[in-house]
Amino acid sequence: MRHTILTILILLLTVPATGQSFFGELYKDFLKYGTLYGAADFSSSYEESTRTYFVRTNPNGGLYDIPTVVDNTPSYPFDYRIGFGIRKLARFDYERKPRNYYDGTESQLAFTAPTSAFQGLEYQIHFENERLRGEMFQNHRFFLKHTGKYHIIKAESREVGRINLKYSSAEIRARLPIGKKFSLSAGAIVRGHDRAYGYNPIEIWLNETDENGDAVNPWYTLGFNYGYDDIYYSQEDENGNEFYDWYWVDAEGTRVADSDLEFRETIFTDLMNRYNNEIWSELDAFLEVAPIVGFDFYHYKNKFWLHAYGNYILPNHKYIKGDELCSYLNRNNWGKGGLVEDSELEQWKDYSAGVSFGWKLGKSIGVFAEGEYTKMWDSRLFQSTVGINYTFK
Repeated sequence: MRHTILTILILLLTVPATGQSFFGELYKDFLKYGTLYGAADFSSSYEESTRTYFVRTNPNGGLYDIPTVVDNTPSYPFDYRIGFGIRKLARFDYERKPRNYYDGTESQLAFTAPTSAFQGLEYQIHFENERLRGEMFQNHRFFLKHTGKYHIIKAESREVGRINLKYSSAEIRARLPIGKKFSLSAGAIVRGHDRAYGYNPIEIWLNETDENGDAVNPWYTLGFNYGYDDIYYSQEDENGNEFYDWYWVDAEGTRVADSDLEFRETIFTDLMNRYNNEIWSELDAFLEVAPIVGFDFYHYKNKFWLHAYGNYILPNHKYIKGDELCSYLNRNNWGKGGLVEDSELEQWKDYSAGVSFGWKLGKSIGVFAEGEYTKMWDSRLFQSTVGINYTFK
């Protein structure tokens, strides 16, 4: 996919704009004022503020001989990000180009506001490899938007590996301008996601019961499923008190926990995540459609500007791909024994809203504020900035 897109872009860039009319129009509408970019940044890795140590017993000595102290503080290779792409995104009057170049990390309201700073085509095609604290991630953003006087068409696919964000969407809306500053829009949005929001396989597995209401899968049997074993032991202290427990070993026979409680607080938590990831990986991707409405208000003067916008996805979602049983519609319908009898599918509301405000109170002083809040399934994202500027004369 990446190679195909790159080949097409290279061919388009090498065709003269004065060629056939098709390519001339393509250059005018697609490439003119666009920017092809590539960038890389490198930085020092995160360093733990507190070092951690453990002691290792000399194998030729005993438990009470002088031990070896081992520095167990994690050490990470340097962080880096390498990205490339092509973009054509308009800026609103109050938005300023942050630098004299683009590197693909820029965030503009063209991505989130219903309408754009101009009528026409906008896009970004971005690929990126990132290493953060020793972990490798692949990121991308494909964005396409066309704003007309009476329509909005938008498609987007985005992946940000370090925050486990991966989704795609496409929408079409009718747009109603009201004066020169305000507009309403309404239409439909299709969203796809790989993650099964609201579906927790390990909780469902542990809550499975038999006809008597007893657990079919006691929590400790998860350890058995992954090759661990518990071994019973009893012990008597110096006061003659006897107690018992189970210690745990892995598939190689190495002791990993001295009690059931230690096993559940350490190894077991990793096994729950492992089980969930395995079950989630077996599910097909989800695709759902819902109605969407929005508004946009934009006023700009040199000394005062206000841009406010909102998007609201109505609670009328319909899954057209993926297992509805495991979908977000059933997020609250699982309990002991499985799916609650006679449970009904539960709709939900998703939305986003943002505002950018600036006011120059005089020649030297100005205040500003901007923020955005987004709710999608179980995720809630927000950011805000407020401040004051004073310029000395």
